[in-house]
Amino acid sequence: MKTRIITAVVGLGILAVVLAFFDTILFDLVLAAVCLLGIHEVFSAMGFGKKQWYLYAAAAPITLLMMLSSSEGVRALLLPAGFLTVLFYNICLIANSKTLDFGKLSGFLYFGGVIIFCFYSLIHLKRCLPMDTYGYDAIFFILLILCFAWGGDTSAYFAGRAFGKHKLAPVVSPNKTVEGAIGGVLGSIVLGLVATLLYSIPTGRLTTLTVSVTVRHYLIIVAVGAVASVLGILGDLFASAVKRQAGIKDYGTIFPGHGGILDRFDSVMFIAPFVSIVVRYFFYFVQ
Repeated sequence: MKTRIITAVVGLGILAVVLAFFDTILFDLVLAAVCLLGIHEVFSAMGFGKKQWYLYAAAAPITLLMMLSSSEGVRALLLPAGFLTVLFYNICLIANSKTLDFGKLSGFLYFGGVIIFCFYSLIHLKRCLPMDTYGYDAIFFILLILCFAWGGDTSAYFAGRAFGKHKLAPVVSPNKTVEGAIGGVLGSIVLGLVATLLYSIPTGRLTTLTVSVTVRHYLIIVAVGAVASVLGILGDLFASAVKRQAGIKDYGTIFPGHGGILDRFDSVMFIAPFVSIVVRYFFYFVQ
């Protein structure tokens, strides 16, 4: 537990430094690096090694382009780069049909795509809510995503230890309980409300239209927090199912006491796109 706490404190410190450079390309590059680390963890989990280095190498260019797509020039390259990437993997399978397992390759590409999609959601928030117009709103929503994910995880852990009796998914994750899941949902909602309150007090608004934070905004946070918590559980169970099938305990060791990138960000995978969609299409239209 001590190691986990120290790692969490150091991680939060690094997060604060990264967010300090939110409005620069450094933020995008850090997300790209995190993505590539996560994709490498999947690469290893699927049983690929040095002999299949080209499969991982081919994922790097499209990942970088996606994470740097705040630039219009980079976005123009996404379609041809995506086409060439898909074509490359098809040729790899044809050329190595006797040695390259289609199931493992599909798993690598699918899971890698989920990781890219997740972190691209944060880039999408940055692009939709530019700092010179929306102030720190994008940073707030990124922190809100992490509150929903990690706050829900922590609440579920303690609720499960205190009240857990009924198994949630005994085959995939034997330690998860229904009671813990309920505690996670409630924890996500409470932390989301607290984070919104703390943000709205100094700013007094959440939009460029100087619309004050209203009761309806808080109701949206409650609904989003509940759904996000469930999505976080699904992300966790998805990552656990892959680990169980791959026969591994953790995806990596980059975070002592926590595991790898995917062990720490599995609950974020589906929450980030969901919150980004809500922010993009609903949040700023509520009065």
